[in-house]
Amino acid sequence: MRWSNFFIPTLRDNPSDAEAPSHRLLIRAGMVRQLAAGIYSYLPLAQRALLKVQNIIREEMSSIGGQEFYLPALNPREVWEESGRWSVMGDNMFRLKDRKGADLCLAMTHEEIFTDLARGELISYKQLPQIWYQIQTKFRDEQRPKSGLLRVRQFTMKDSYSFDVDTAGLDAAFEKHREAYCRIFSRCGLEFVMVEASSGSMGGSASTEFMVRTDAGEDLIAVSEGYAANLEKATSSLPATDDGEPEPAVTEFPTPGITTIEQLVAFADFAPATRQIKTLVYIAQMPDDSEIKVIALLRGDHQLQETKLADNAGAVEIRAAREDEIFDLLGAHPGSLGGVNLPDGIKERAVKVIADTALQNRHNMVTGANRDGFHLRGVNPSRDVPVDHWADIRTVVEGDISPTGGTLSIFKALEIGHIFKLGTKYSESMGATVLDAGGAKVPIVMGSYGIGVERILAAAIEQNFDDNGIVWPPAISPFDVVITITDIRDEALVSTGEKIYAGLIANGVDALLDDRDERAGVKFKDADLIGVPLRINVGRGVANGVVEIIDRRTREAEEIAIDEVCKRMEEKINRDGRDKRDRKED
Repeated sequence: MRWSNFFIPTLRDNPSDAEAPSHRLLIRAGMVRQLAAGIYSYLPLAQRALLKVQNIIREEMSSIGGQEFYLPALNPREVWEESGRWSVMGDNMFRLKDRKGADLCLAMTHEEIFTDLARGELISYKQLPQIWYQIQTKFRDEQRPKSGLLRVRQFTMKDSYSFDVDTAGLDAAFEKHREAYCRIFSRCGLEFVMVEASSGSMGGSASTEFMVRTDAGEDLIAVSEGYAANLEKATSSLPATDDGEPEPAVTEFPTPGITTIEQLVAFADFAPATRQIKTLVYIAQMPDDSEIKVIALLRGDHQLQETKLADNAGAVEIRAAREDEIFDLLGAHPGSLGGVNLPDGIKERAVKVIADTALQNRHNMVTGANRDGFHLRGVNPSRDVPVDHWADIRTVVEGDISPTGGTLSIFKALEIGHIFKLGTKYSESMGATVLDAGGAKVPIVMGSYGIGVERILAAAIEQNFDDNGIVWPPAISPFDVVITITDIRDEALVSTGEKIYAGLIANGVDALLDDRDERAGVKFKDADLIGVPLRINVGRGVANGVVEIIDRRTREAEEIAIDEVCKRMEEKINRDGRDKRDRKED
């Protein structure tokens, strides 16, 4: 490809509205342009890189027996109603009507559509296992699109689905995908970590996220040696607490004007934050569209992890109750709430009490009396509170002890892939069954496995850039090498550049020939900006029969004889792993 004919609209200055490094550089390098909030056009350089990512994905999916489909992005309401997710997806789903008034949506994911195919085509266990996948456009009506390709409303996803007759088959398919994903992300040059995660609206028994560490990420993950989890799922061990001799009974005491943990600590020397019970009220939307009220209890110095609470309540989503809703439920305002003196008949009002496990086996605790201006002391949560469910619902913090005994560190990360053990969630609700070996009809056991294709591109930039621009991992760089003719008015340089270009192309190297009538400095800056791994400078050394090769990442330069360039480039490309023929096969 000749630069003079290739559309690369580079920019000298950073766009004012771009904060994430990947956002800035994708725009400056002429790779993307924004059409509307969260909607981007991918220009030729980006498309070349995206196609390389997709090819890696296809190769690795084929290696585990994946079969590629392409399903409709426009879906009828009915199939999403069957799974129960038409309402669950809420405002995140784009919805529309056709000319006849039928409800449709733009798919955010394709569990329902693949399940619909499976129930119509899979009859016997003899047809299983199956792994079906696609690389397709998805849509999500993000409330606040931002950070370039990191949070968008239209995106490309590789989503695959496994179909098995039992959970042992699902476990095997899950492991195949986990290993394939590790190979995909490694080949794309990413440093990543696998973490335990919440399954959220996808449902199922377990899920694993693949995360890339970056300050532009919107997730927080907690890691220590031998342990990694999304903050929505992370747990930690707490040191033992000495509560002294338990008080024989609960005692009420006045706390006029006391409405916060901190105020109560200062007011009563027997009520440090570690001995207080924090009481929060949430409204939970359930899968059947009903609502329940959840009273959450935590230690006073701990913070609630809302995703944990939603998961343990079995809710689709939760929101903090309004003050009027709280007073209507408990007869008191925030600051005087507790789980001990609950109003009569409260259990008949669709209320669930969930207490954090850090409160189990504690005594001599202090909590609100559900009477404004009063608190209770001597509380034993296991004895005095009608807890429906004990669960880990707190947020871990930096320095906590992990389940493996290490010290937790917390940092920002970007999700690039997520794999789920769906089990029979969709097959049961949608009637996808097969006959097992005994002739009995059983629900198909499913898994779901996603990769954000553009997120790989953005993550690669977040991990690989410098002051001069992008530094592409070799396997997904738009080009392997850029040949820079420093002065196109010099016939000897032009002739040499053309010769090298032709030789590289003949050897299957993705080469970009910079034949523009620009100053050498401009060309060098552009080459650095777009991040091609290797640059061949065709300049003054031609008179001595040599050209200069620059490594974009290390900035190392070497002179090499013109006749040896193609051979040397082939060696460097193979060494850096750009040639898929040299990848390790499993």
